[in-house]
Parts: sequence; C-alpha cells; structure tokens
Amino acid sequence: MHPAEVARPSVAARAFAWTGGALFVAALFYFAYSYAVRFGRVPTAPPPEGTAGAIGLDLLLFAAFSAHHSVMARTGAKRWLAARWPPSHERSVYVWIASLLFLAVCAAWRPLPGLVYEAEGPIAWLLRLAQLAGIALTIGGVRMLDPLELAGIRQVYGEVTPPAFTVVGPYRWVRHPVYLGWLLMVFGTPTMTATRLAFAIISSAYLVVAIPWEEASLVGVFGERYRQYQRDVRWRVVPFLY
Repeated sequence: MHPAEVARPSVAARAFAWTGGALFVAALFYFAYSYAVRFGRVPTAPPPEGTAGAIGLDLLLFAAFSAHHSVMARTGAKRWLAARWPPSHERSVYVWIASLLFLAVCAAWRPLPGLVYEAEGPIAWLLRLAQLAGIALTIGGVRMLDPLELAGIRQVYGEVTPPAFTVVGPYRWVRHPVYLGWLLMVFGTPTMTATRLAFAIISSAYLVVAIPWEEASLVGVFGERYRQYQRDVRWRVVPFLY
C-alpha cells in the first residue's frame, strides 16, 4: 500500500484539526475586538465586586489560561494526553484548549473604572506607531513558523518536518520578538483605560515568568545551538532592558 494512503487521516480527525485551527484564528480576532472596543470603554459605575475584586477575578482568569500553557509543557501532562489521544492530535488538542481559554479570558474580563491617560497630538501618533511596530514585529516573528503546524493541522496529516533553528529578521535583535510586539501593542495605545492597563500588565507579567521555561524547552530541543544564540543575542524581549 502506498504510504500516502496509510497516512491519510480520517474525516473526523481532519474536521477536529481544522475546526481547532479556525477556533485559534477566531480567538485572535476576538481578542483584537475586545482590546480595541470593549476594553477601551470606561464604565460609568464601579464593578459589583469592587475594583479589587474585579482585578482579582481578572488575575484568576489569566492564571487559568497561563496554567494550561505551563502544565501542558510538562512531560507528565504530555504522557497523560498521549495515553488518551493519538500523538498526531496532541498539538490540536492543545490548540483547542488554549483557544477556548483565551476566548473565555477576553469574554469574562472584568472592566475597571477610570481613564489612566488619553494622549493627543504627536504623543498619540508616536503611540500608534509603537502599536504598528508591534504588529510588524509579531508578523516578522511568526512568519518563520508554519501556521498550519502551529495550529496542529499538519501533525494530523503526518506532515511535520523536524524542527530547524535559524536566526533571521527580528530574532537577531531580541530572542522573543513576538513578545516585544505584544508589549508594544498592549501598552502603545493612545487611550489607556484602567481595563486595558490591567490586561497589559497581567498578560505581560505572564510572558516574563514564562520565558525561562520556554527557553529551557528550546535548550532541550536544540542544545548548544540555542545556548550559543542566548550568548549572541543577549536581550530576551526589550533591548538594553530585559
């Protein structure tokens, strides 16, 4: 039998993978809408649970999302998942859970009263340029990745290529340009509401905490090549700062 015939996944497997990929894209668009529109509104009344209670709930929401990333990266969690799902579905299951959790975070995020600042004139344009730079950095960072593999679709088809480590584009400036892009996007708004600021601080704090774990995994995959990259590119996210 031809290898392609053996490798072809079932209709259910393909539907599961492609639906997960669509959910991943939907979660990104819903975040963009939430940050641009919903988080940009200033509530006329304080939250029922109080400001401190709302911040606490927001922290719990993002903690649930970030815990999934941390737990699923553990070998024990991967073994548990492998015992219940085919290895080719592992990434797709991860994408499903992460996308649903991110949708829940954005949908249930508690609004906070108050306007931190509203920039005008040249300052406002500089902040908009910072956001555009963040978008460009994010695109430049993720273009090195295969979106179908990132969404877990290629794995289901058995088309995954061995991981390759190359240093191009913004990866020559900082080791995590996508995270730098995120910081510029969430902090570079000309209109900073308390809701946006809470989201920016909490989500960025997670990135700072997660980077050492992520780099430890990369060292496990690429070994001395990644250690040399860490020596060559000193800054993790923000040049001359971190």
